Amino acid sequence: MPEQIAMREAFGQTLVALGKRVPDLVVLDADVAPSTRAVLFAQAFPERFFQVGIAEQNMIGMAAGLSTLGFIPFTSTFACFAKRDLDQIRITVAQPKNNVKVTGHYSGLLAGKTGKTHLSIQDLAIMRTMPNMTVIAPADGVEVEKAMEAMVAVHGPAYLRLARDPSPVIFDASYRFEIGRAVTLRDGSDVALISTGIQTPRAVEAAGLLQAEGINALVLHVPTLKPLDVDAIVAAAERTGLVVTAEEHSILGGLGGAVAEVLSEHRPTPMARVGVRDVYAESAPNDALLEKYGVTARHVAQAARSHLAKWRR
Repeated sequence: MPEQIAMREAFGQTLVALGKRVPDLVVLDADVAPSTRAVLFAQAFPERFFQVGIAEQNMIGMAAGLSTLGFIPFTSTFACFAKRDLDQIRITVAQPKNNVKVTGHYSGLLAGKTGKTHLSIQDLAIMRTMPNMTVIAPADGVEVEKAMEAMVAVHGPAYLRLARDPSPVIFDASYRFEIGRAVTLRDGSDVALISTGIQTPRAVEAAGLLQAEGINALVLHVPTLKPLDVDAIVAAAERTGLVVTAEEHSILGGLGGAVAEVLSEHRPTPMARVGVRDVYAESAPNDALLEKYGVTARHVAQAARSHLAKWRR
């Protein structure tokens, strides 16, 4: 069983580590600090932690104001609640290019049975359409830490998508994260599996299932939805001639949409999209949700298998 780390734990611990090195880093929380683990920063640096309560719009306005004074604010809330702030994010953060780091916790399907209203499967699509906004969806706890360090080092608005529960670790401490760079996790020549966020470990697992059948799948992890690594996506398409995207997000406007945009302009390639169809998801145990909405490793492998069979004919 591979090691598993909860992204929220990595988030809280990394905030504390960064706080020790970056005196201008501050955290604003909308009444969810124990859940997002921002509480760790509050305990370590109470004078740099601001509990705004259930007032997400005010939180973004406060963060924008603090950024104009030279602070580096991280905001802490669930991804579903971050969408309450879209006007404030658009006007006070993205348009003026203020140095605010927005985090969307409990993203995707696996929100711990908090209710269907708490599921956020459109956030990547929304955030990547905002000019000036960097959009990052790490694959594991290690990449969360590396991504946060990179976000602090680069001035400007950013959105960080984080999952709730422990997920498999696929990177080690030597991994070097770069904003805008995709990572080839596995080479292959038959089909390219292009994935993001915590769907990437499932894509790696799917490649293993396909390998057992003699199908060599390339796995490309795309942690940065914006800016997008166009060259890596085109290279994967050229290497295999077939592409399957996989994401724990709506197939509309997220990774699948982004890859389709790239390939239609630079290298038209047959592709299929694995993700949540155009529906609102329900609240249920994790495995049941992954199965119902067709985003397990088995579903990714089946999509690749069907895609290959179709185009080989």
